[in-house]
Amino acid sequence: MKKLIIPIGILLVAGDLKAQLTPLPTTENYVQTKTYLDYNGTTVTKSSETVQYFDGLGRPKQVVGVKASPLGKDVVTHIEYDPFGRPTKDFLPIPQSGTQNGAIYTSPLNNASSVYGSEKIYSEKILENSPLDRIQQQIQVGNDWTGKPVKFEYDANIHEDYVRKYETTTTWVEGRTQTSVQLLQYFLPAQLYKNTVIDEDGNKTIEFKNGQGQTLLVRKVISATENADTYYVYNEYNQLAFVIPPMASAPTVVPDTMEKLYYQYRYDGRGRLVEKKLPGKGWEYMVYDIHDRLVAVRDANMEAQGQWLYTKYDQYGRVAFTGTSLGGTRSAEQALATGFGQNNVKRISTVFFTRDGLGVYYDHTGTYPNFNFLKLLSVNYYDTYPAGSPPVTNAFSQPLLTDDPAQERTTKGLPTASYVKNMEDDGWTMNYTWYDTKGRVIGSRSKNHLGGYTILNHKLDFAGVILQTNTYHRRLMSDTEKKIVEKFTYDPQNRLLTHTHQVDANPVEYLTRNKYNEISQLENKKVGGVAAGTPLQQIDYKYNIRGWMTQINDPDNLSGDLFGYKIRYQNPVNTTYALGRHNGNISEVDWKTSNDGVLRRYSYSYDALNRLNYGHYSEPNGTVPQEDHFGETAEYDLNGNITRLYRNAKNTTNGLAMQIDNLSYTYTGNRLLKVTDASQNYLGYSGGENTIEYDTNGNMTSHMDKGIALIKYNYLNLPNFIIYSNIGIGYTYRADGVKVKKLYGSIETNYLEGFQYDNSETGQALAPTLKFMPTAEGYFDYVKNKYIYNYTDHLGNIRLSYFNNGSSIEALEENNYYPFGLKHEGVNVMTGNMSYQYKYNGKELQETGMYDYGARFYMPDLGRWGVIDPKSELSRRWSTYTYAYNNPIRFIDPDGMFAIPPIDYVNEKGKKIGTDGTDIQGTLMITNKEDQRAIIAAEKRGEHIPTERLNEMNSNMIVPFDNQLTETLGVINREKANGGLSEEASTIGSTGAILRSPTGPAPTISADGSTATASTNIQFNGILQGVPTTSIHSHSTGIIEGTGGTIYPLNALTPTRGVDDVAFSNYQTNIITGRLEIGNSSNITKNSDGSYQDSRPVGAAVYNRDGSFRMKLTVPVINNILNRNAK
Repeated sequence: MKKLIIPIGILLVAGDLKAQLTPLPTTENYVQTKTYLDYNGTTVTKSSETVQYFDGLGRPKQVVGVKASPLGKDVVTHIEYDPFGRPTKDFLPIPQSGTQNGAIYTSPLNNASSVYGSEKIYSEKILENSPLDRIQQQIQVGNDWTGKPVKFEYDANIHEDYVRKYETTTTWVEGRTQTSVQLLQYFLPAQLYKNTVIDEDGNKTIEFKNGQGQTLLVRKVISATENADTYYVYNEYNQLAFVIPPMASAPTVVPDTMEKLYYQYRYDGRGRLVEKKLPGKGWEYMVYDIHDRLVAVRDANMEAQGQWLYTKYDQYGRVAFTGTSLGGTRSAEQALATGFGQNNVKRISTVFFTRDGLGVYYDHTGTYPNFNFLKLLSVNYYDTYPAGSPPVTNAFSQPLLTDDPAQERTTKGLPTASYVKNMEDDGWTMNYTWYDTKGRVIGSRSKNHLGGYTILNHKLDFAGVILQTNTYHRRLMSDTEKKIVEKFTYDPQNRLLTHTHQVDANPVEYLTRNKYNEISQLENKKVGGVAAGTPLQQIDYKYNIRGWMTQINDPDNLSGDLFGYKIRYQNPVNTTYALGRHNGNISEVDWKTSNDGVLRRYSYSYDALNRLNYGHYSEPNGTVPQEDHFGETAEYDLNGNITRLYRNAKNTTNGLAMQIDNLSYTYTGNRLLKVTDASQNYLGYSGGENTIEYDTNGNMTSHMDKGIALIKYNYLNLPNFIIYSNIGIGYTYRADGVKVKKLYGSIETNYLEGFQYDNSETGQALAPTLKFMPTAEGYFDYVKNKYIYNYTDHLGNIRLSYFNNGSSIEALEENNYYPFGLKHEGVNVMTGNMSYQYKYNGKELQETGMYDYGARFYMPDLGRWGVIDPKSELSRRWSTYTYAYNNPIRFIDPDGMFAIPPIDYVNEKGKKIGTDGTDIQGTLMITNKEDQRAIIAAEKRGEHIPTERLNEMNSNMIVPFDNQLTETLGVINREKANGGLSEEASTIGSTGAILRSPTGPAPTISADGSTATASTNIQFNGILQGVPTTSIHSHSTGIIEGTGGTIYPLNALTPTRGVDDVAFSNYQTNIITGRLEIGNSSNITKNSDGSYQDSRPVGAAVYNRDGSFRMKLTVPVINNILNRNAK
């Protein structure tokens, strides 16, 4: 029971809510929050508590995390302001020497030295002394960053900037724009705003905007004589028509250059993007219905086949099913789609049609498309389970949510099943999801295309944290079922302590036992072993003052460790080849393994665009320590395409470095046409100088230097057939892009929910056998019946694999890599596991020498992709084939697609004013008027302003997601329906599942009239699937009246101390619904009939995990945000 205790002595003012907690100073203003983390049905057994103190002006001055450190000590964040009341310093959290149970610390910085030593513990902003408060310098924490600020400059353009001025001419063709462009002249001085950012290492970025706020040019300064310029060109309707990357920024626009290097966009009369062309790729087409939902798309390859990829929606805008169809031109298809009106399919209880072996329970009469169907690719069901669904599994005897309409709570509004077809055959994967009565996912079943299944059941605690997961798996229904049991324990703040793993009836294995330092960084991890006290390895981690990892074990003193790794940023040892880097780039790494005890080092150099120039290899303790045995050097064009690459290896005959690659790259646009190797050594890149071929989508279709004669692709641009060294390699994918099968000659590999099978040992005559399944620390080898553990570096590269051989710890495989990912050859060669080929970035190495990242294949010998980036529009100044911004020491590409937080921009009223151009969900509330004007002006021109170009950007501008806001309205409506006095609550998990609490009891007033108590029933009926991310609860909107007419007006702006504030730390987003003003006599009046008139607006107050206030949203604003994309 969460109690909100309101002091009766304060009449119509603060509405302050006091919880039954340890008394805090009456001389301080504070908000005390307590979050329940565990509850056994009668008693709260685990909780988290914070206290936020305010000064006399209502500004936060100190935040106390009560017993929040791993040792149960208070963690305090100090807040201070400059003479103008601006928060110019941000202090690191400081663990104290003990706990004061929430009381304020008069000297919170005294214990800083015991945690951070003599380091500078705050970052600071230097602001200009004007009403604009524009930032001039940002200085980070740490002594080494004191003299390395990020600088900001605000000017107007000058003649010497030579900013080009483009003119467009737009005509209308088939109902869409067609724009041409020509270079007119240069902008005159003082016609543009010029904003400059200089990072900690002196790298300069200059942005030029016009008076409408449109960004016309982003200039990256390479040297005094060379820039990388990206231009943004708008048509007469202020729509973004062209983006001109650096290589194409030439005085004369050449048609061939436009075709190969420009980004081109065309719009219909409603301002919808209907055609686009990416550099080196054919045109793509989009069709919409009257609701502006994307209902059909196709690229150049599909156009050549006369095909479209269609999507059908139900009346709630949810995707019902997808597939391919035959169709005509874009304009013809658009006319058809518009003619179908509402265009919603209807869920029915009987099969309406059968296609590709699957019966579908949707009536799609009168929807687009309505004929010429080819393939059905996916089907999604909501609200109720389709006929033929497997029996609902009762996971850990937890109450289950059903689709029975007679029940009070059902699966209405939740996804229940999804069917996904293989693209290369007619196999289907059928996925089902089960929920508890709180709407949290507690179980799932995936029936694979071979007929087997994978079942996951989760046991959750009160807060929704996973305590146990049971996995059951079969490749075929005739196979013996495999069972995996994983259990988790947590500390009082829900930091993971132990993770155990058990396969079938084998002994329980301790995968990890974690220990944290006092600022909650992982300090030590004990890995492996069947007894908690005897791990296979102990891994120690260290970090610098910025929180950047600096060490995994100590390579200078392994002391029984198999692997040690050290990362340096601003403090390299070998300053001949590496300069100190303060902007996050890594200057140097050292590593050592116990296999040979040799200390190895890479020293890195970068250019002004943060691209890696070279990685110099050395063995500091060797007889010739500067010998560059495995050095790698790269040169680039303005788009980031590698033009030259030099690579060394160790000559096994004389022990000296020898050049194995001296590569010259030849391009047309961004497409690599040919590679010439002047080294005449085929140990690195194989060479051959053959012409590389591509299809109209920019996919590489042959690369004879690698022995690849042919590559064919499916509609997701994933390779489904390769001829390599005269052997056929076939790949099978699901329609969602998940790989399920590979056939290399006679060797078949199956990929089934992490379980990997192959018949590499048995031959094609026998079915594939189970080889391994991944674990959190490596994998379980079913052939050896052993756990294999992986040491990984900061990039996720697998460096060393090891296992317990029964008598000792044995290394299985060691991998060392060049900067761009090619493996060092001839170093500590070991047998490894031929079935387990996951290495660089943790990705699977293919027979072709390329790595499969999911969306694309990567070529580590060339340092580039063979397919255009599906998210290339998020980084238009880069080549569409560039890997990791040419900085593979700092960045990785997790899935072959670049992704950044996507944003819709809304103003204070919740009205949409623009977007950053991405397609992923997210909303940012823009209150800075200059930013508002710039975004609105940019949208009129068709431009989208990315978040990094906003003048003001902070986490308190992040609006809750749509599902969070929708549930917020639900809590408000439920509270209104119960009369406004009893509280309501909901919790949302990472999967989107929702748990709703029963209505809380009516408020009560104590016998002596001193307090009034309102409460929320914290006993949710069910378990939330996934990690709990959002907490929503109401504060009563009604007026509680006591004896003598004393009233207790509550509000959403005052979290309950010791209750709400503690709970906040368990959730990324915390929402309190209720009145958005403090009650007083000016906004609450008593009517003649005894009722009250309360004029305070109702809405939601949003709080961050640390208890700090983020924003308040009235109900109309929430509705505007949810309807921001409505036409």
